Amino acid sequence: MQINIHGVGVKLTDSLKDYVNDKFKRLERKGDIITSISVTLTVEKLAHIAKADLAVAGGNLHAEHEAESMYSAIDGLIDKVDGQLVKYKEKLKS
Repeated sequence: MQINIHGVGVKLTDSLKDYVNDKFKRLERKGDIITSISVTLTVEKLAHIAKADLAVAGGNLHAEHEAESMYSAIDGLIDKVDGQLVKYKEKLKS
Protein backbone atom coordinates (compact mmCIF):
# COMPACT_ATOMS: atom_id res chain seq x y z
CA MET A 1 0.00 0.00 0.00
CA GLN A 2 1.43 3.33 -1.08
CA ILE A 3 0.58 6.53 0.83
CA ASN A 4 1.10 9.97 -0.79
CA ILE A 5 0.73 13.01 1.49
CA HIS A 6 0.27 16.54 0.14
CA GLY A 7 -0.02 19.79 2.06
CA VAL A 8 -1.88 22.88 0.85
CA GLY A 9 -1.30 25.93 3.00
CA VAL A 10 0.36 23.84 5.69
CA LYS A 11 3.95 22.74 6.21
CA LEU A 12 4.19 18.96 6.40
CA THR A 13 6.33 18.20 9.43
CA ASP A 14 7.82 14.79 10.12
CA SER A 15 5.48 14.28 13.07
CA LEU A 16 2.44 15.06 10.91
CA LYS A 17 3.61 12.64 8.20
CA ASP A 18 4.30 9.94 10.80
CA TYR A 19 0.85 10.47 12.33
CA VAL A 20 -0.88 10.06 8.96
CA ASN A 21 1.21 6.99 8.09
CA ASP A 22 0.52 5.34 11.47
CA LYS A 23 -3.23 5.93 11.19
CA PHE A 24 -3.51 4.64 7.63
CA LYS A 25 -1.32 1.60 8.35
CA ARG A 26 -4.12 0.44 10.67
CA LEU A 27 -6.36 0.10 7.62
CA GLU A 28 -4.15 -2.70 6.30
CA ARG A 29 -5.84 -4.97 8.84
CA LYS A 30 -9.10 -4.51 6.93
CA GLY A 31 -7.69 -6.49 4.05
CA ASP A 32 -5.45 -6.02 1.09
CA ILE A 33 -7.99 -4.37 -1.21
CA ILE A 34 -6.29 -0.93 -0.92
CA THR A 35 -3.68 -0.30 -3.61
CA SER A 36 -2.83 3.36 -3.00
CA ILE A 37 -3.87 6.30 -0.83
CA SER A 38 -3.57 10.01 -1.53
CA VAL A 39 -4.00 12.28 1.49
CA THR A 40 -4.34 16.06 1.17
CA LEU A 41 -4.07 18.26 4.25
CA THR A 42 -5.39 21.81 3.84
CA VAL A 43 -5.72 24.87 6.06
CA GLU A 44 -8.34 27.46 5.09
CA LYS A 45 -8.58 30.31 7.59
CA LEU A 46 -9.39 28.52 10.86
CA ALA A 47 -10.52 25.23 9.33
CA HIS A 48 -8.21 22.23 9.04
CA ILE A 49 -9.35 19.85 6.31
CA ALA A 50 -8.10 16.33 5.67
CA LYS A 51 -9.07 14.58 2.42
CA ALA A 52 -8.29 11.07 1.26
CA ASP A 53 -8.65 9.32 -2.08
CA LEU A 54 -8.25 5.55 -1.94
CA ALA A 55 -7.71 3.31 -4.94
CA VAL A 56 -9.26 -0.03 -4.02
CA ALA A 57 -9.76 -3.23 -5.97
CA GLY A 58 -12.51 -2.41 -8.43
CA GLY A 59 -13.06 1.25 -7.59
CA ASN A 60 -12.17 4.43 -5.73
CA LEU A 61 -13.24 5.88 -2.39
CA HIS A 62 -13.17 9.52 -1.29
CA ALA A 63 -13.60 10.99 2.18
CA GLU A 64 -12.93 14.31 3.87
CA HIS A 65 -13.21 15.73 7.37
CA GLU A 66 -12.96 19.25 8.76
CA ALA A 67 -11.99 20.12 12.34
CA GLU A 68 -10.33 22.78 14.47
CA SER A 69 -6.95 21.00 14.55
CA MET A 70 -5.19 18.94 11.92
CA TYR A 71 -4.77 15.92 14.19
CA SER A 72 -8.49 15.75 14.97
CA ALA A 73 -9.27 16.20 11.26
CA ILE A 74 -7.04 13.20 10.49
CA ASP A 75 -8.74 11.15 13.22
CA GLY A 76 -12.18 11.97 11.82
CA LEU A 77 -10.99 11.15 8.32
CA ILE A 78 -9.76 7.73 9.44
CA ASP A 79 -13.15 6.99 11.01
CA LYS A 80 -14.93 7.88 7.77
CA VAL A 81 -12.56 5.87 5.59
CA ASP A 82 -12.87 2.89 7.92
CA GLY A 83 -16.67 2.98 7.63
CA GLN A 84 -16.50 3.26 3.86
CA LEU A 85 -14.14 0.29 3.65
CA VAL A 86 -16.50 -1.85 5.73
CA LYS A 87 -19.42 -0.96 3.44
CA TYR A 88 -17.33 -1.56 0.33
CA LYS A 89 -16.20 -4.99 1.50
CA GLU A 90 -19.82 -5.92 2.26
CA LYS A 91 -20.76 -4.91 -1.29
CA LEU A 92 -18.00 -7.09 -2.69
CA LYS A 93 -19.29 -10.09 -0.74
CA SER A 94 -22.84 -9.64 -2.12
